[in-house]
Amino acid sequence: MDISQHLQRKFLVVVDGTPEAHAALRFAARRAHGTGGKVALLLVLEPGGFEHWLGVESLMREDARIEAERVLAECSAMVEMLGGEKPKTHIREGKLSEEINRLTDEDRTISTLVLAAGVSANGPGPLVSALGTGKSGFHVPVTVVPGDLSDDEIDALT
Repeated sequence: MDISQHLQRKFLVVVDGTPEAHAALRFAARRAHGTGGKVALLLVLEPGGFEHWLGVESLMREDARIEAERVLAECSAMVEMLGGEKPKTHIREGKLSEEINRLTDEDRTISTLVLAAGVSANGPGPLVSALGTGKSGFHVPVTVVPGDLSDDEIDALT
């Protein structure tokens, strides 16, 4: 076994468009750079509820995929700017927690899921809340980053 490959970390970041996702992405990119690791990005398109309107659903799905590719390209550029390799990107359709588990089952090189806690009055968000109840079902360690950390604070931590 090649020990260097075994020790190389891959940090998975869920790209969901929330303000705190920036903190998770920056933290993962900086940790990957500092440890010789890599970053993977996951954007999950949840079902839109227009299944009975086949033409509408098809157009909405295509528009969502185009937007997802644009967002992932921006996130990839940020990872590269912070000194990392171009991350592997994944666009999935389904329920977010199920797709995270499916991806970590498929790609055994993913060593850590990086999430950021929500900063709104609504609470930390569904994934971080699931962690608190012990019902997340994630198969890899999870790092939760405070979503309101500044770039300088994240850089100081990593």
